[in-house]
Amino acid sequence: METPKQRLFNTEEQQVLESILKHRRDVRGNHFLETPLSDQDIDTILNAALAAPSVGFSQPWEFVLIKDQKTKQAVKATFSEATEAAALMFDDEKQNAYKALKLEGIVEAPLNVAVFYTPKEGPVLGQTSMPKMGEYSVVCAIQNMWLMARALNIGMGWVSILDPEKVKAVLNAPSDHQLIGYLCFGYTDLFYNQPELELRKWERKKFQNEVVIQENYNSK
Repeated sequence: METPKQRLFNTEEQQVLESILKHRRDVRGNHFLETPLSDQDIDTILNAALAAPSVGFSQPWEFVLIKDQKTKQAVKATFSEATEAAALMFDDEKQNAYKALKLEGIVEAPLNVAVFYTPKEGPVLGQTSMPKMGEYSVVCAIQNMWLMARALNIGMGWVSILDPEKVKAVLNAPSDHQLIGYLCFGYTDLFYNQPELELRKWERKKFQNEVVIQENYNSK
């Protein structure tokens, strides 16, 4: 088999990627615009997902595109249930801050995408010792979608305050499919220059020296 010529990237391209990484944001419903996404932009985002790495080249993902408002409202109902329960897990100060946050854009976003992990029958190369590698592969696909959307100046929000089984029921998903991500896409009137939760002082950004360990934990 002939080895194709490799693609190398120049400094300018590296800087563009770094800028996209640094300016990726989680966009919520108070910033989505009603403007529909073009089919071309949707295809570009989906093709970015399909370019993601996957364990054993298993490509264990499926994507449900949702534009119907009735479906969105049904998913929004499970978010509302889950967010009320989640608020009670925080102390009073954090609970008030939690309730003040806009945490999703299910109805407002022109496009919702439910991303599923679809397990394969039999052993998968690279997944025999770490069975979660299949799910992690799907997360890689979601990250690709997020970065490509940002490069297209399209906002994406990942809604994690949901009951996965109720979402599966709304979408009539097969029983063996696992919901990994519920994503909202749309043009936006604002990309924050910092993560919104950092701006609101929910948490602070960690520094590299806090999370990087040389060699092993005994050397920390």
